[in-house]
Amino acid sequence: MALQLMKLLVTASTTTNVVPSPAKFFYVTTAETAAGSTLSIDAASFFQDDGSAVTALPALTSNNSYFNVYINGILQQQGNSTYTPGATAVGSLAFAVPAGGSTILQNTSVVLQVVNYAPASTTTVAS
Repeated sequence: MALQLMKLLVTASTTTNVVPSPAKFFYVTTAETAAGSTLSIDAASFFQDDGSAVTALPALTSNNSYFNVYINGILQQQGNSTYTPGATAVGSLAFAVPAGGSTILQNTSVVLQVVNYAPASTTTVAS
């Protein structure tokens, strides 16, 4: 019998589920914020979908999350916002109103949307 090349046959398949974890926080402005100024909102000033107070803003998962800011229902450019996770006096949203832009009026709605992803993968190996 002739010599043969013996090799290992292995197959593998990986399934990855991307699981978003969205959170929405709401605020209604209590005063005008003029162009060139910054609207700062503490974590405790936000309320949740059910109307209850927010105790802390969630951390953003590194390279696997994002946040959006809507003012009066309009999605805002990311560069105007600074998001800081944490509890009262630490967690906040700061929105820099561009100079030369419009004033944010009193009683304007602000919605903060935070989305973290928790991907989970399973690999099946057969030999």
